[in-house]
Amino acid sequence: MWAIVGLGNPGSKYSRTRHNAGFMVLDELAKRHSTALAQRELYKAARGSIRGNSVLFMEPLTYMNLSGKAVTRGMRKFGFEPEELIVVCDDLDMETGRVKIKHGGSAGGHNGLQSIMDYTGYSEFIRVKIGIGRDTLIPSEKYVLSRFRPEETEAVETAIARAADAVEAIVTDGMEHAMNAINRRPSISS
Repeated sequence: MWAIVGLGNPGSKYSRTRHNAGFMVLDELAKRHSTALAQRELYKAARGSIRGNSVLFMEPLTYMNLSGKAVTRGMRKFGFEPEELIVVCDDLDMETGRVKIKHGGSAGGHNGLQSIMDYTGYSEFIRVKIGIGRDTLIPSEKYVLSRFRPEETEAVETAIARAADAVEAIVTDGMEHAMNAINRRPSISS
């Protein structure tokens, strides 16, 4: 079973902010696969399937910096291992709208990823990252909590759908195939 964890912050105050890109992808996946996430103490979750493959959809409700606490609680409750994690999150170091699959590595300054690594003691889980860009005039901790600008809407909506496609490809076709399909930059036609 794959556990698909979308990272974000709970509450309407943070809805549709850059840091909630992971929640947006989980919401898209739940909609595509007719699954409703039920609220528990530290997370929202639901068992489901993607093209016949058993999955767990999960959104931590502990705020970004304590995501690992919710993930480890879910691991105990639903019986999955860190190797079965697909974590969907935002990435400041990629331009807005880009999607990339990565296996393992450091947290790269992302507090949600760092929390999951700290709580699980494992860093080799799969990440599906959504680029949110960076604004050098705004401190990162404020920028990630800002909403996308109107001119970014189309790129963000496309990225949310593409990241959901990436998760589906990982689950059904394997990580290597998914990386080959998703990580390639689209060619610009003249």
